[in-house]
Amino acid sequence: MDGKVALVTGAAGGIGEAVARALAERGVVVGAVDRDADRLRQVVGKLRADGLAVRALPADVTSSTDVEAVVREAEKQLGPLDFLVNGAGVLRLGHVRDLTDEDWTTTFAVNATGVFLMSRAVADRMVPRRRGAIVTVASNAAATPRVQMAAYAASKAAATMFTKSLGLEVARDGIRCNVVAPGSTDTPMLTSMWRDESGPKHTVEGSLDAFRVGIPLGKLARPSDVADAVVFLLSDDASHITLHELTVDGGAALGA
Repeated sequence: MDGKVALVTGAAGGIGEAVARALAERGVVVGAVDRDADRLRQVVGKLRADGLAVRALPADVTSSTDVEAVVREAEKQLGPLDFLVNGAGVLRLGHVRDLTDEDWTTTFAVNATGVFLMSRAVADRMVPRRRGAIVTVASNAAATPRVQMAAYAASKAAATMFTKSLGLEVARDGIRCNVVAPGSTDTPMLTSMWRDESGPKHTVEGSLDAFRVGIPLGKLARPSDVADAVVFLLSDDASHITLHELTVDGGAALGA
């Protein structure tokens, strides 16, 4: 992967940050994209201090204008894109009857529309070159219903099927499109769901009231666990894998 060029969205923290680091450690030049410009610069500064080739490219993935501009700027600064990782995501919890219009539209704007806009812009560049790989970070909730997560689950299901459909269209151009579906991962998004110090224990053990079976492996995923799966699907080791959904959840969805 040495010398390849990647764009990673949601790179200011959590899984996106871990993906940016994992790729850069393998010699990939990384354009790190996030709406939180201040946090993004802090993260990129830390990565660059470690000697990694990462460039901060602030942008809002829900804006088609921002997306087109950041993709164009990435290719200008870093070179032709070989990889795209759709890692940006938001979580709005609530029972369906309590969700606001804004909860729903924001969730879909980032988790689904953002994937569409970024993938379309990057695929437009990849197709003429007849090479490239795209990975969307979705969720095991895309295939497993979750209480108070209807908007999130629906948006991730949309992103999953979009990515597979795109992959079908561009396969003839030598471009692979795959999905990584994490479960509970030790990130700020997960900890925002916890009410007290018992959060990790309840996540691992599950909850009968919420129809959650827990995590059979008995531990939370680390962001690096998910990043390793993303790197694999981008790499030549996965050169004959496309339209695939790789679940990284310790068995929480029972293989669904």
